[in-house]
Amino acid sequence: MFDRLEEITRRHRELELELSEPSAASDQKRFRELTREHSQIATIVEKYKTRKKLDHELRDARELLKSERDPEMKEMLSLEIESLEEKIIHLDEQLKIMLLPKDPSSGKDVLMEIRAGTGGEEAALFASDLFRMYCRYCDLKGWKIEIMEMNSTGIGGYKEIIFSISGGEAYDSLKFESGVHRVQRIPTTESGGRIHTSAVTVAVLPEAEENDIHIAPDEIRVDVYRSSGHGGQSVNTTDSAVRITHLPTGMVVTCQDEKSQLKNKAKALRVLRARLFEKLESERLAKESAMRRSQVGSGDRSERIRTYNFPQSRVTDHRIGLTIHSLDEILDGELDPVVEPLKMYEVEQLLRSSN
Repeated sequence: MFDRLEEITRRHRELELELSEPSAASDQKRFRELTREHSQIATIVEKYKTRKKLDHELRDARELLKSERDPEMKEMLSLEIESLEEKIIHLDEQLKIMLLPKDPSSGKDVLMEIRAGTGGEEAALFASDLFRMYCRYCDLKGWKIEIMEMNSTGIGGYKEIIFSISGGEAYDSLKFESGVHRVQRIPTTESGGRIHTSAVTVAVLPEAEENDIHIAPDEIRVDVYRSSGHGGQSVNTTDSAVRITHLPTGMVVTCQDEKSQLKNKAKALRVLRARLFEKLESERLAKESAMRRSQVGSGDRSERIRTYNFPQSRVTDHRIGLTIHSLDEILDGELDPVVEPLKMYEVEQLLRSSN
């Protein structure tokens, strides 16, 4: 561990020198990469400095104890040594966690896709509830949301909604949301008071930059058409809606949210890039079976991950057996009571697999 920490400390010094060069800011792309790497390891370096300082203090205290004759001073030194040893053990545990393999997508922005599944209109209404939940969560975190594409039902539900989330820890917190979210409640249209079960699928994609995924012009077919609203009526008199087909994979992305054809094309390309990036990552993880086993769930969109039971005000995450009786708060965006245990479980699994 300490060889790795020394290596990171050396790299931190190299980055500080490179970033201080007057020419560093001339290449914006390179500057962003260096700044990102610097911020990722700065906390580790600071914690390691503290650890070395405590280690030095511990050696001094032990040396003093050897030569000390006064019983009262010996007792004080013994207590100080005990305290320093506890602090060092705690720091070592923190450093172990910080040195765990990072998710390659850590720190990236996010594209989320919410789609109504089984349950018809009730599923579409719950898709709207989940979208509101994530919007409120992002507000609490100070993250920015941008709608990429939506297909509404006209009575407040969504057959599908795709949106981007920009924020430093967006992917790290939301990556566990991929999968099937099941809802159990009495629909407003149910006269007999029976509980219905519906399902909504959520996909969380790390937003890929152009240098992550290169899409050649001859790999895509771009079709333009008129935007249409609920019921098929035209909402735009120009051909501004865009459909992009990725020929090698057959993936199709549409976007009609903007009035500008160029803006719709740019958004559609962002979604396509994210989906292609996810496909490559899934293939990579499938090969790295050990890492795959250490993750929370499979990340598969067809995996049932969570149930929201309205009559019992209960939320259950099936992957870690977590049950919380505060449905209203969670749907109001207070997701940390679910997200934080999932993060901790992932860390525990990674620590276990690294030993």
